[in-house]
Amino acid sequence: MSHGSFEKVHVAAEDRYEKPEYRRAGNSGLDLPAFSLGLWQNFGVDRPYQSQREIVLHAFDLGITHFDNADRYGPPHRAAQRFFGKVLKRDLAPYRDELILSTKAGNPIGPSPYHRGGSRKSLLASLDQSLRDLGTDYVDIFYSHSPDPTTPLEETVGALVSAVEQGKALYVGLSNYPPERTRDAAELLRQAGVPLLVHQPRYSIFDRGPELNGLLKLADEDGFGLVVYSPLAQGLLTGKYLDGIPADARARNSAFLTPDVIDDTYRRRATALNRIAEQRGQSLAQLALQWVLRRPQVTSALIGASSTWQLDHNVKALGFPPLSEEELALIDEHGVHGTGLRR
Repeated sequence: MSHGSFEKVHVAAEDRYEKPEYRRAGNSGLDLPAFSLGLWQNFGVDRPYQSQREIVLHAFDLGITHFDNADRYGPPHRAAQRFFGKVLKRDLAPYRDELILSTKAGNPIGPSPYHRGGSRKSLLASLDQSLRDLGTDYVDIFYSHSPDPTTPLEETVGALVSAVEQGKALYVGLSNYPPERTRDAAELLRQAGVPLLVHQPRYSIFDRGPELNGLLKLADEDGFGLVVYSPLAQGLLTGKYLDGIPADARARNSAFLTPDVIDDTYRRRATALNRIAEQRGQSLAQLALQWVLRRPQVTSALIGASSTWQLDHNVKALGFPPLSEEELALIDEHGVHGTGLRR
């Protein structure tokens, strides 16, 4: 990637499709990169625009074509989409047909009753604003960000179907839905002729939810892919916290990770996992990413990045030999579900 002046418009690397792995999302015709760039954290107004831009452009140069956003992402809400809209307009517009842009709606973004929930009003109004934020006519994937038990599922699903029928989204997804509600939504979507493309759950060595609640099995049965988030458990599955909490660590100022979960039990388990990684010649982060991606139901793993080095390092996870049965058994022994999770 060019590290020239900000004024210079980016020209994408010619070899960007030579190395990366792409995977088919469920029974659809769509391929997603094994790694997708998530803009959940690191892409608000509290970070320098130029370093954020460099990360996004470097990701595309690495063959990462999927950029995952939501109306909530910032800070403040919508800031991540507005940031991406600037990069799209300035640098990536010539490549729009090569990009998979996703966004979500339904989680609270303001005090208004129309700024939350799964109503038709909330979802479609948010999508219209997201398209303006991004400066694009359509998103490739539009998600219901989380289930809303106070709104009929038929209404939420109907809004997703409308987004596709209006040409504002090419595919639809669900995020954080429990398996039973996912199954019902998938059936309603199928009846409407807009099949569920992907489900976005949290999944990692320390969070086995999709294994335990039947979501992996449902993905096989219903033919959708999984785009998993927090595969590194907010940094707990990296070497960052093995010796304590660094001064600049996320655990010091995050709503999603608190210092109290970084206890002796966590350190003992993470150190044992780190030893397994070292014996394989890789980092704990690379082991954790390879572990989630070994599942055929997992189409893509969402990774965040605060530097281009981090991107390069994580993407190399696919270059290591497959995990053996013995290694997987060891990972199961030390990768206990619930480790580091807020109660």
